[in-house]
Amino acid sequence: MEQSSKANAVIQTALLGFFSVILYFLLYYFEEEIVVWTRQGGWYLIVPLIIAFLFTFVYGAFASHFWDILGVKAKPLKK
Repeated sequence: MEQSSKANAVIQTALLGFFSVILYFLLYYFEEEIVVWTRQGGWYLIVPLIIAFLFTFVYGAFASHFWDILGVKAKPLKK
């Protein structure tokens, strides 16, 4: 049971890492279009905010899974 959960964690981490790479590629590939949208003003201001939240969510999930697989945990605070 432990082995399959470890394998699932590795697969999830790899998928999140791959998705992060795809997001970075798309950001650079569509850089000019994104800049044009944001220069229009108004509600187009939301475009970079949505992109930032998407990057934060995906990369944060990837980093969390990555460190969990390696067994790195935060040191608990002393009370």
